[in-house]
Amino acid sequence: MTAPLHEASAGEATATVDGAPDASGTPGDSGTGGKTIEGRSPWKIAWTRLKRDKLALAGAFVVVFLILVAIFAPVIVSLLGHPPDEFHEDQIDPLFGTPIGSWGGVNGDFLFGVEPVNGRDVFSRVVYGARISLLVAFLAAVFAVFLGTVLGVIAGYFGGWVDAALSRIMDVMLAFPQLLFTIALVSVLPNEFLGLDGSGVRIAALVLVIGFFGWPYVGRIVRGQTLSLRNREYVEAAQSLGAGRFYILRRELLPNLIAPIMVYATLMIPTNILTEAALSFLGAGVKPPTASWGQMLSTAITTYESDPLFMVIPGLAIFITVLAFNLFGDGVRDALDPKGSR
Repeated sequence: MTAPLHEASAGEATATVDGAPDASGTPGDSGTGGKTIEGRSPWKIAWTRLKRDKLALAGAFVVVFLILVAIFAPVIVSLLGHPPDEFHEDQIDPLFGTPIGSWGGVNGDFLFGVEPVNGRDVFSRVVYGARISLLVAFLAAVFAVFLGTVLGVIAGYFGGWVDAALSRIMDVMLAFPQLLFTIALVSVLPNEFLGLDGSGVRIAALVLVIGFFGWPYVGRIVRGQTLSLRNREYVEAAQSLGAGRFYILRRELLPNLIAPIMVYATLMIPTNILTEAALSFLGAGVKPPTASWGQMLSTAITTYESDPLFMVIPGLAIFITVLAFNLFGDGVRDALDPKGSR
């Protein structure tokens, strides 16, 4: 069976237009050298739309840049900064505990200045903080999308009591106080668990909790899309030919759910970044001295009057990252669903 997402791919082959002039300028017919038109798949059409969206491309550029910064953080810090946990008391005023010099101690050696009291390099900690934020956001999004897709497809396709039970579970999950549950869970976590220790345990807990509370949003969207697709002609044709349920799910429904799933995944990542930053700000994130943007904001509360730049820099990092992902996610949505574009 061939689903609508696949139909345009058949147009990849060239087609002959009757009556179109050939290379010599004389009209042709279906049997002679006519003008050829190359069909485009839905993904090519979406890519063409996405390339026209300058804001989405700018967001994509920033996202790729941040991912590269997170991957090559040790190399960047070794070239432009200092170890993120290294103290530099010589950069701190011993009387007031604030960075020596203006703008939080910004100079050629410390590009973003130093942290009050202990003198740690702010640039290095922001770079390493990108690793935590992006790692938690991406893994939590993957976990939520996987779980939401599987349960949403099952609920939408099988219907009946299965749909009713899964829908009520989604309602309960959406009403659950995620923030309070996460704080309570982190407070009782052991220092070592399943081979992980320290911040590794916290990162795993953040990924599981954020992803677990995020899957109902994906599940609802996938369920709704599945309900609209399961009665399409190509699904009924597959059923009449004796195709099993899981074959139809895998070959007919899931390929047509890729677009909405991709859109929601790109828009879920910035939400996860904000959630991780909020939890770190409240002390439920990674353990010190591991660098985290939310943790840096929490530390800056006590020193923002004497060193406001220490609060501005991690705040800007969160703002730029979330804005870039939102711009890119909006562009992907408009490219894959032009009818619902802004």
